[in-house]
Amino acid sequence: MAIVKKDDRLTNSQSVLCVGFAGIFSKTATSPLEVVKILSQIGTFHCKRGFVHSFLFLYQNEGLRAFWKGNMVSCLRLFPYSAIHLATYKKFVHIYIDELGDISQWRAILAGGMAGISAALATYPLEVVETRLIAQNCRESMDKGLPHTLSSIYRNEGLQALYRGFSLTILGAVPFSVGCYAVYVNLDKLWQERHVRFTSLQNFINGCLAAGVAQTLSFPFETVKRKMQAQSHLLPHCGGVDVHFNGMMDCFRQVIKNKGVMALWSGLAANMVKIVPYFGLLFSCFEMCKQVCLYRNGYIVSPLSYTLKPGVDQSLGPYELQEFKRYMRNRKLHRAQSPSIGNRW
Repeated sequence: MAIVKKDDRLTNSQSVLCVGFAGIFSKTATSPLEVVKILSQIGTFHCKRGFVHSFLFLYQNEGLRAFWKGNMVSCLRLFPYSAIHLATYKKFVHIYIDELGDISQWRAILAGGMAGISAALATYPLEVVETRLIAQNCRESMDKGLPHTLSSIYRNEGLQALYRGFSLTILGAVPFSVGCYAVYVNLDKLWQERHVRFTSLQNFINGCLAAGVAQTLSFPFETVKRKMQAQSHLLPHCGGVDVHFNGMMDCFRQVIKNKGVMALWSGLAANMVKIVPYFGLLFSCFEMCKQVCLYRNGYIVSPLSYTLKPGVDQSLGPYELQEFKRYMRNRKLHRAQSPSIGNRW
């Protein structure tokens, strides 16, 4: 669920870079909350006494750098994920678009969900590595970074271990999309105006609200997925997972049997606290990167503001605008040279 919007004045590579850099900044800033959330989902000993105590306990046992465990892998995953997501989203939108060039909110969310699944499939091994690095004590870790962890999992547990729990990404996309749709179909009633008139602040609030509802509905699937990613009989305490299970359905059963139904939402508090700063930083950083790109493309007068450059057609794409500028330069050059050529005769 993203709150940033595709701007046709940016090239595809610029869009990926803007989303990538914004994602890196926001992920790094909110990494402590993400680490505590994942540890709570796995069920490690760090999180036995609640959300607030987890931070102090983690710091005492592993030090300050523990709050950024797996963050580099998570950031590296952003660029291929964003590129694949953008490319596949365009393909799905092209399929669902009607003869007038419009697409319904539900179909747009469905296209986003399908694009997200496609991107997750390509980058899922990196998510498994991130979970393994977070689950282990960074002072006593058996895995040393991305290449070592990838090769270790593949060599000792097989290729299927790098995709363990992926089916839950697909299953979780259903309640996630339903949650997004439930929020967006009621936005007009919430704000008492049409969505085309929403301000940036309203869009930010909408994004946070939709993410909160969607992630809450899909959270049990993510919790079980994280447990499946972390579990390994080759690691101490089976990777730190608080229940023993064989497969997805057995994991659901064991969690409910031994920990109770609410254990499927372990880590939700950290996730809810994370939403506003994460999306706020994502939105702000994306807008800053976007302004730089728009200035470079010639649409605005300064990279520090959105003041439009006079005489520039904002409906033109970046390559169309470059062609138009080239045409105008050649036309002026031709006019400047024509009198001098005529005087020779």
